[in-house]
Amino acid sequence: MITSTKTKEPLLDRLLRGDVLISDGGTGTYLQGNGLEPGGCPELMNVEQPDVVRRMAAEFFAAGSNMVLTNSFGGNRFGLDRYGFGDRVNEFNRAAAEIALSAAPDDGYVAGSIGPTGVFMQPVGDVTEDEMYDVMKEQATALAEGGADAILIETMISSDEAVVGIRAAKENTDLPVMATMTFDKGPRGYFTMMGDTPEDAMKKLLDAGADIIGTNCGNGADVMLELIKRIRPLTDKPILVHSNAGIPSIEHGVVVYPESPDFMAPRFKEMVELGVNIVGGCCGTTPGHVAACAAAVRGEAD
Repeated sequence: MITSTKTKEPLLDRLLRGDVLISDGGTGTYLQGNGLEPGGCPELMNVEQPDVVRRMAAEFFAAGSNMVLTNSFGGNRFGLDRYGFGDRVNEFNRAAAEIALSAAPDDGYVAGSIGPTGVFMQPVGDVTEDEMYDVMKEQATALAEGGADAILIETMISSDEAVVGIRAAKENTDLPVMATMTFDKGPRGYFTMMGDTPEDAMKKLLDAGADIIGTNCGNGADVMLELIKRIRPLTDKPILVHSNAGIPSIEHGVVVYPESPDFMAPRFKEMVELGVNIVGGCCGTTPGHVAACAAAVRGEAD
């Protein structure tokens, strides 16, 4: 069990006394604009370009974030094996947490990001539940060793994988564990790629012991508002939402996200009014988006 030795006010305590926290924006978006080559390994930048990764965290904190995510979304053994770095899980994840923490103000939080592994458990895939648990445990403990304040199991399309991740983090660290699913809206409503409704998915996350639940990625702010209205009545626990800056398109060979800071800011304020406790951005959201949204949420907008 990895035990925290931090003296700042615990993240959950802040939320339970009513504080709303602003999270950061799109890690991949930032890194792709600052040296990450197409098809490159983002987590390698933690050891080869740590100044870029630290600057990212610093810019989001300066823009108004209370919490930033580590550059470790794909830092699990299965994912890193594809780049030939499967034996460097501990190194990459510890560095991810240490770098983000080095940029944090005294009251700033660092959430250890654990994204989908890219493989499926039996019977859909070939990976056993024990193998998945060990991979998630390895990443979660490395992030805790690096100083993360919480673990975020994020962008999950399989509730089964999310549940294993929650268990691995809860059983091997003393950190609060957040978990978010990604939903697609189709003719029959909202479902994960593996077929869970928001209600079914959130129940599974809660039953597994998640301290904070929610949704991220895949949708712009207006769709997230619809999802919040489905999720908020399900629990008294805190909710986290990370919204994309809309659905991207390709214009002249460049990926463009349509939702501007001015578009997203009032919608972030509405998310908080609907009961979201941690609000931030995902793909396409920049420090400029975070600054506008933080000002709106805190009542500082013009």
